[in-house]
Amino acid sequence: MGRLLCLDYGRKRVGVAVTDPLKIIASGIETIPTHQIREYIRSYLSGGEVEGIVVGYPKTLRNEPSEAIQYINPFLKWFRKEFPNVLLDLYDERFTSRMAERTLIEAGVPKMKRRDKSLVDKISAALILQSYLDSTKNREQYPVK
Repeated sequence: MGRLLCLDYGRKRVGVAVTDPLKIIASGIETIPTHQIREYIRSYLSGGEVEGIVVGYPKTLRNEPSEAIQYINPFLKWFRKEFPNVLLDLYDERFTSRMAERTLIEAGVPKMKRRDKSLVDKISAALILQSYLDSTKNREQYPVK
């Protein structure tokens, strides 16, 4: 039984989160520059602990793909080709950046530290993954291809 990895994919940075081995809790682990994400994924998946990956999927308020999808689609195509045996799932990421900022405020994080976008991206990835876990508790398998 492996972990799930989550990416909050952005134009400049990618927030990364991972589950515990039992897939109960999601934790933000780091933020990677977008141009380095493919190398990072290759390295991370070589460890063999990951059974699937969840990618935050940007949607509009009308539940349609947002313009940001143009930046994610090339990565998704590459990932499916490079790792055909690793399960991949997309999950709605609407409002996660705002929720991450609110979480930092409620946690009493100083304003100067809250301006660190990499911190927000890492927390956003954890929020996406935790929401994904919570929504899939009744499924037999977590990610779907």
